[in-house]
Amino acid sequence: MNEPHAETEPAHDPELLQLAAKVFDLARHGDTDTLAAYVDAGVPVNLTNDKGDSLLMLAAYHGHPGAVAALLEREADPNRANDRGQTPLAGAVFKGADEVVRLLLAHGADPSAGAPSAIETAGVFGRQDLLDLFRGE
Repeated sequence: MNEPHAETEPAHDPELLQLAAKVFDLARHGDTDTLAAYVDAGVPVNLTNDKGDSLLMLAAYHGHPGAVAALLEREADPNRANDRGQTPLAGAVFKGADEVVRLLLAHGADPSAGAPSAIETAGVFGRQDLLDLFRGE
């Protein structure tokens, strides 16, 4: 990672980085109320970490439907891919978090987005039920 340039980039504030790490942990652990309170207080709902994982990606991947719903209600982007091209929906399929899958779909997640897509991931795991769901059957 490149060091910030004094003239063009602000130095990283340790307190801000610590707060961001805390918020990412809240998403990972599904602490819905505290996570929602931080977003309501001004933390960007589509904040990403150094791997491009959004708060929604972390909550979805770790199977926390309450946190996923709270973020989606606050306009989190259900199709925002991380730096490896993975979407929250594909992450939820990978982890077998069916309730999260349904929440993401209800909020506009695209099963064909990302690499691998949620459709491809469901195929790899033989999840015909999800493939049918993605086709609207």
